[in-house]
Amino acid sequence: MKNQSEKILSHLKQGKTITPMDAVKYYDIYRLSAVILRLRKAGHHIIRHDERNYSGKGTHARYELISEVAA
Repeated sequence: MKNQSEKILSHLKQGKTITPMDAVKYYDIYRLSAVILRLRKAGHHIIRHDERNYSGKGTHARYELISEVAA
């Protein structure tokens, strides 16, 4: 069974981006920012895009993997 970091990293490695709502919907992960922080500390280059919410009020994060840890 994959842990949260492995699930999110696998998702990002497929060239997909992820939002907190996606993390809850697909992986039952409620603290995506904490998982992203762990991946960054492990050396993965992940950037955050701020997007407007559908309601037009406020923003949410969308994360994207730029580069993986060098082997």
